[in-house]
Amino acid sequence: MAGLIAVLYGICAYMAFLGTVSYAIGFVGNLGVPKSIDSGVSGSVVESLVIDTVLLGIFALQHSVMARAGFKRWWTRLVPPAIERSTYVLFASLSLALLFWQWRPITEPVWAVSKPISAAILSGIFWFAWGMLLVSTFLISHFELFGLTQVFARLFRRELPAPKFHTPLLYRLVRHPIYLSFLLAFWATPVMTAGHLLFAMATTGYILIAIQLEERDLVRLFGDQYRRYRSQVAMLLPLPGRKVAGRQDI
Repeated sequence: MAGLIAVLYGICAYMAFLGTVSYAIGFVGNLGVPKSIDSGVSGSVVESLVIDTVLLGIFALQHSVMARAGFKRWWTRLVPPAIERSTYVLFASLSLALLFWQWRPITEPVWAVSKPISAAILSGIFWFAWGMLLVSTFLISHFELFGLTQVFARLFRRELPAPKFHTPLLYRLVRHPIYLSFLLAFWATPVMTAGHLLFAMATTGYILIAIQLEERDLVRLFGDQYRRYRSQVAMLLPLPGRKVAGRQDI
């Protein structure tokens, strides 16, 4: 029964993730959602800046703290290890939903691309980025990344395999294609407003910090193997002429 409850919990967390990520596409792209990054009720510029910055800070803090190995060791004293990842996914989805709900648009334009070809290119990059994000998760272990593998292993009383280090496809070009996907999706827009710029800049800063924290954990886990990989493969921008060392399943 405990295993079945864990599976149902994991499925609910995964569905929450699918819903919030799907909404995120419309939110960032101003596409077919009730409230987007440039729509909804707005206040004064100062009020909007404060609220939006706090929302972005909550999102960044939740992601950074709950993803750390030290927090996981403490957290799994309170929750079963099998649902630790699903709980992380659920909290991440809730923090993102809070941002969508309370976001205050700041619609002053920063740039607007008027040429149809240029606008189409930016829109193409936007959609390419979301596609690359999905592919990148499956290149490692999509269902483990979002907690389903763990809860089904608990149900069937199977041990999870130890993390393996390898470099599937995109991970031979850059160390963090998932983060690169987010950066492209957040910056590739024909119309950049002040609010969208705040969102893009804040998430870029968070990603750069998160990479340092994540790689510190990976070095602790894989040691020299990851150090060699880091020295041979670019972080975010593909650089030609480099050999690849390896990448873990996470």
